[in-house]
Amino acid sequence: MKITAGVIGSSHTTLSLILQELPVIDVKRKKVLIAFQKRLMIKFKNCGLLNLSFMHRSISNESGYKANNERLEFLGDAILGAITATLLYERLADRNEGELAKIKSVVVSEDILSGIARELQIDTLLLLGRGEDLSGGRTKKAILADALEALIGAFYLDSGYKAAYTFVSRFIVPEITRVLDNRHYQDYKSLLQELSQRLNKTYPVYTLLKRSGPEHDRFFWVEVHVNGQAFGPGTGRNKKSAEQAAAKLAYEHFSNPPIEHSK
Repeated sequence: MKITAGVIGSSHTTLSLILQELPVIDVKRKKVLIAFQKRLMIKFKNCGLLNLSFMHRSISNESGYKANNERLEFLGDAILGAITATLLYERLADRNEGELAKIKSVVVSEDILSGIARELQIDTLLLLGRGEDLSGGRTKKAILADALEALIGAFYLDSGYKAAYTFVSRFIVPEITRVLDNRHYQDYKSLLQELSQRLNKTYPVYTLLKRSGPEHDRFFWVEVHVNGQAFGPGTGRNKKSAEQAAAKLAYEHFSNPPIEHSK
């Protein structure tokens, strides 16, 4: 099987058929896509392929177009995984397979990828159906992370593995460093739940203590109970962030128990 510029077999023909089914990119949209490429220091040969990477299934459902970015997301997920694995393999010669796998799972997690997508301003380029857009689709982590993977898949098809590797490395290497330094975002609610189940066979229970402020400027206080012990309050601008703050306090307590000094 012949491989050309990162594209296998007859996928060029398949891609051409898909792109023919897409709407014509108007001048205004084309300027936006060109500006995006300049900002990211990448260049697509096929602007239609770049545009496809931002097409959520909700807009294809509403418009009747058959294509959306899901196939590109599938491809980009694999390319991102291969590049991240290569970077970890090359940089962490002292880590075993299990450790590398754990680090990789964090680096390519939805939380981190959606954060990268926001930094790249992918949220402003998403093509969403009206309902999805009105329901806050541009802020949804899953949609943002998938769009980033679709962009990676699109760039791989357009320019090959080497170009994709260079592009992905620019934003994944800093995330690897953050994970190794323990400076990345962590879902403390999930971590606490796993720890609580392992240690006590119980689930954490969160209690909203109070909230204050007007609707547009609320502040929340939350306490979490783990096996009869209360931790908090955790505070935040919304209930979820306050729960995360409380969960962090409890998780750090159980992960780093205080040292008992002998008398």
